[in-house]
Amino acid sequence: MTVRLIIGMEAAVGKREELAAAFASLCPSVQEEPGCQQYELYQSTERPDHFVLLERWSDQDALTVHGQRLRERGVDLASLRAGPSEVERYTE
Repeated sequence: MTVRLIIGMEAAVGKREELAAAFASLCPSVQEEPGCQQYELYQSTERPDHFVLLERWSDQDALTVHGQRLRERGVDLASLRAGPSEVERYTE
């Protein structure tokens, strides 16, 4: 079953460019992971500090492995965000 994540986040004050750059660096490698069908960051045209990450995975197992990979790589973008991300999960 396909898993879709829609993740909204606000950049921390003064961190907008750093957050966008971090994802620009991260996205290509994630897109190569097995089961990744989409991993793209979009910036709001009306609220420039607001971003949405669209993820689509072939199944829960692929998403679980992705999360493990991020932890193993030490990816932590929390310092670039203003508060926690808002995660919506959908299945097809």
